Amino acid sequence: MIGKKVIDTDPITIAEVKQMLEELQEQHELTYEQNLAFDHVTKFSKMDEESAKKLVEKLAETLKKTQAIKLADVMPEDMADLRLIFAKERGTQKKEDMEKILEILEKYR
Repeated sequence: MIGKKVIDTDPITIAEVKQMLEELQEQHELTYEQNLAFDHVTKFSKMDEESAKKLVEKLAETLKKTQAIKLADVMPEDMADLRLIFAKERGTQKKEDMEKILEILEKYR
């Protein structure tokens, strides 16, 4: 990795990773690590790339982008799951905000 440096990082959803790996797979055979990643995203991706982007945009109106991406990847089903996701985050979410988030997530299931 000599001579390489990270210029910019931007978090993306599991669905976007799956799409990228599918495109890469069409071009050439994936490496061992890429195959492991592809297997993982295939098992745990809950929606297609387009829906995931729309959901992240909708959630990003009230949350940080990283939080919105995490919610789009996990798709919590109830208040308890949502609280677990926000447990390590700084600050607290209001109950009304969390209910609104769950309503938005329900539209994308």
